[in-house]
Amino acid sequence: MGEQAAAPICRSDELVDGGLGVRFSLDRDGATRSAFVVRHDGKVYAYENACAHIPVELDYRDGEFFDLSRRYLVCATHGAYYAPETGVCLGGPCPGRRLNAIAVNERDGAVWLSASDPANHH
Repeated sequence: MGEQAAAPICRSDELVDGGLGVRFSLDRDGATRSAFVVRHDGKVYAYENACAHIPVELDYRDGEFFDLSRRYLVCATHGAYYAPETGVCLGGPCPGRRLNAIAVNERDGAVWLSASDPANHH
């Protein structure tokens, strides 16, 4: 099928440390998945937008993935909270489980799906 046309997920300046995330969709395992990217401690991290407890989207309002302290990703539905660096649930209804990570990289002033992510292989 060939490489899909590479387009950035978002511009780097759209992601403020601990601020709103950017939602995007990707094809993985034959299905279109909701996903998001955030910036934490200067680095970008991306995950499927599905809580490890019950697969509902984490953000109650578009892009609001961080808790009030801006230190953890939080599910607005049942309060599971996750380490932004690893996606591991630190508390709430599913401790020890994790969000499905998506490989991304930041270059040329934008955030891109990494060539190593399975979604980039067709």
